[in-house]
Amino acid sequence: MSSTKESKKNFASMEAARNPSKTAPPTKTRDGFHLIPNHPITYDIDLTQKQGFKDITLRISTSDRCARIAFNRPNVLHAFRPNTINEFRKALEIATDDVLVSVILFASELVEDRTPSFCAGGDQVVRSSGGGYDDGTEDVPRLRVLDLQVQMRRCPKPIIAVVRGYAIGGGHILHMMCDLTIAGDDAVFGQTGPRMGSFDAGYGSVHMARLVGQKKAREMWFTCNFYNADDAVKMGLINAAYPKEELEGEVARWVRRISYNSPTAIACTKAALNADEDGQAGIALMGGHLTRLFYMSEEGREGRQSYLERRAPEFHKLPSSRL
Repeated sequence: MSSTKESKKNFASMEAARNPSKTAPPTKTRDGFHLIPNHPITYDIDLTQKQGFKDITLRISTSDRCARIAFNRPNVLHAFRPNTINEFRKALEIATDDVLVSVILFASELVEDRTPSFCAGGDQVVRSSGGGYDDGTEDVPRLRVLDLQVQMRRCPKPIIAVVRGYAIGGGHILHMMCDLTIAGDDAVFGQTGPRMGSFDAGYGSVHMARLVGQKKAREMWFTCNFYNADDAVKMGLINAAYPKEELEGEVARWVRRISYNSPTAIACTKAALNADEDGQAGIALMGGHLTRLFYMSEEGREGRQSYLERRAPEFHKLPSSRL
């Protein structure tokens, strides 16, 4: 579909809310979401080789203003090692800084003869008794995935997890850390830590309880049971599930609706939603967004200009219409 036709359809989705009828009954279709095109996203920029990534892929769609970062270790159900996480962190930084990108997808590369998986958590082969994971790429064993979690929270752009197959253990926590999760009907969710002598006492516990409630979170951690996509939707663990054949098109529809909205409004809303969980760091991030908006105001510009002109600021100057 041409960008012109797509823009018209996006505009039509917004115009649906402006139905001039005075007698039409209330309907949720007035949001126009069903009018947004749902053909799969096409990616015209591939940065995987340029960045030297081995464990992930990074592609960007300029037409849909979207970046896709995907696990690429299908032989181990996309379990991550330190190198995987460091590549993910670098890719997320690239996508965050790219002004052409409005939405970021976390996904996985599917291979036809392999069991589908989003991420099976930390690769136990490189789990070290030294207190982290060690694949030889760093001086000491580390838990870099915790750094990635914080980076995801501070990213001003919406991050959507696209889940096919297993999202378990650390992979389950990563999908929860995304702002939204959209899954195929073959998705499976759950924790495995206590079965392997591991746990996440940070976001993996606190944020899970915020999503599904204390009782369900304790069930998930204490029993290590697995849940299908339908279970996950019902408990509020994910946003939506679609037949796997329709997943990419439906994800594209979500991306297009979000990217059509105000990026500043979305960034501020994300910061506000995170602030109560993230303490002073969360409030500081929200404050940073507010400061940026203030710098763009007439009052903020006057403060800068008066300093540069070495004069007293006129913050209380009346508008010309009041003179």
